[in-house]
Amino acid sequence: MQIILLERIENLGTIGDVVSVKDGYARNFLLPQKKALRANDANRQVFEANRERLEKENADRRAAAEKQGETVAGAEIVLIRSSSNSGQLYGSVNVRDVADGLVALGHKVDKRQVIMGAPIKTLGMFDVTVQLHPEVQVTVKANVARSDDEAELQRQGVDVIGNQAEEERSETEGFTEELDPNRELGELPPAEEEEEAAAEEQA
Repeated sequence: MQIILLERIENLGTIGDVVSVKDGYARNFLLPQKKALRANDANRQVFEANRERLEKENADRRAAAEKQGETVAGAEIVLIRSSSNSGQLYGSVNVRDVADGLVALGHKVDKRQVIMGAPIKTLGMFDVTVQLHPEVQVTVKANVARSDDEAELQRQGVDVIGNQAEEERSETEGFTEELDPNRELGELPPAEEEEEAAAEEQA
């Protein structure tokens, strides 16, 4: 289907461009969201008659979004979640969680403006894109942790799960016995042999 864009659409074009898209994409998204018009003679005339107003409105919205972006950009939301010892979340963090976190900080952001390739499923610091306007995108931080203390460590760049695994390895190493490569299986280490011999003599 041929359509006339009423705003900039990523990978399609900008205001006034006539482009071809799949019928389903036009009918289910672009037309109902008033992001485009069907490209027929009547709509072309309507668009041209309103082009100046549409471009001014878009410029105003873009300016407002840029101003909002100055406060939203770089914002950090802390999301406390339960996870396994390996850092895998019991559940996930999605666009609604990020939007709610930003709203709690006082930012007017809708979940439809949050862009995530996939839900977050592990602990850590993540960059998330927020599209405040078709031409204005900013990046915020999602700090996913098991507690406020761990969130603070992650904020400082500490790999909480990596450190925990290292500590567990160190503790385990303290309990392992160094093996003698020359020892036969079933043979006692020299120190234990001496202790056993001394015990036999006393007996």
